[in-house]
Amino acid sequence: MKRFLALLLALLMTAGALASCAKEEPAQQGDKTSAAQSGGAPAQQTAAETGTAAPAEPEPEPEPAYVDPYEAVKNYWKPEQLTQAWGPEQLVEHLFFHPIIAYPKYAFHESGASQAQRYGLDDWMVTVDEYNKILQSVYDKGYILVAMEDVWSEYTNDAGEQRMKRNTLMLPEGKKPLVISFDDVNYYPYMLEEGFTSKLVVGDDGEIWAECTDPYTGEVFLTKELDATPILDQFVYEHPDFSLNGAKAIFSLTGYCGILGYRTQDDRDIAKDSPERPAFEQYRAAEIEAVKPVIARLKETGWTFGSHTWGHIRLDTKPLSVVVNDTERWADEVGSLVGPTQILFYPHGARPDGNDWKNTGERFKYLQGQGFRVFASVGTNSFSYVKPDICAVICDRLHPDGTTLRGGSDGRTLGWYMQFYDARDIIDLDVRPPLGVTWKAK
Repeated sequence: MKRFLALLLALLMTAGALASCAKEEPAQQGDKTSAAQSGGAPAQQTAAETGTAAPAEPEPEPEPAYVDPYEAVKNYWKPEQLTQAWGPEQLVEHLFFHPIIAYPKYAFHESGASQAQRYGLDDWMVTVDEYNKILQSVYDKGYILVAMEDVWSEYTNDAGEQRMKRNTLMLPEGKKPLVISFDDVNYYPYMLEEGFTSKLVVGDDGEIWAECTDPYTGEVFLTKELDATPILDQFVYEHPDFSLNGAKAIFSLTGYCGILGYRTQDDRDIAKDSPERPAFEQYRAAEIEAVKPVIARLKETGWTFGSHTWGHIRLDTKPLSVVVNDTERWADEVGSLVGPTQILFYPHGARPDGNDWKNTGERFKYLQGQGFRVFASVGTNSFSYVKPDICAVICDRLHPDGTTLRGGSDGRTLGWYMQFYDARDIIDLDVRPPLGVTWKAK
């Protein structure tokens, strides 16, 4: 009986073990453990295990193609919109500026400059705010920027002689042509100490910026808001109808302190065999290479270049030998970088030989023989005169600055500039030296 019970118990245990084995799931292929064995969530099957294709990786979004903002300016006006003929008998206005003052309070009151130097800045410069207001005013009054190269051209007369002529400009209806030029965009050392920007550079965005040093903190930074060049660039980008065929302005450059903030000038005081010469040549070569992309971008975007002589010399009194040496040096040190030009801007407004439109003296003949055709001085209106005896034209420019904003000696300049702006709305008397004005308040 005992043997029967033991046998029965063994049979029951075997049956139970078999039943338990029948309930287990088979292990997954590839030696993966089952969820029951691992105690976790069900294992994910691969595409190869299921026999289905894996979902494709999403394509990365393509980078948008770069579009030069200048293209919208250059192509803004269509030929069919240029229906107004501005003939040779109609005036093309010309305004010129010196570099503008980025920190006027510092320049006029807080720098280490002498009183005479500060008053000189007041005479010949405008501040950033004044410059912005002038641009807005000439735009509001219907002016449009044109290139000097489009205003004048050379031709052969019936006698076979080369002469200059005023071209007929085709403008949009209601617009009036305006040339703008900037003298001394060289960033002279005194400017760097008296509240100006220090050089032009090409930024990471491919656009022209100005390098500036905060006179209070010493911080060096890039700006488009404190220098005349990038300010005009931005204004034209925001108002593309302000430019005809992409025209901007002309740089009137000297060379004795380099150009555009780069010390590209030769120092002839360092002899060729001086031990100092190799280091100087290395420094100068680096400055020349650094300025090249700046020049290229300016040329690409509607800026052109003219001569202001190499040494800012007076063309009315300097001997011809000095004029020759200076002109050759400008061609060698400046023209070799910016390219040839037909435009000469007189330093101090001093006319060669004393009276360039009545006389054609030796200085004028020499300069014309070097390729200059447009000779620009300074005057009370945008006077121009085509010389009948030689291939040249004389053009005067008006000068927005402290002298004219204050009204001149007798207040008359207020009226001369009213076609562009009302000086009473432009001048910042709160920051300028207390030197008074000669016009009557509104």
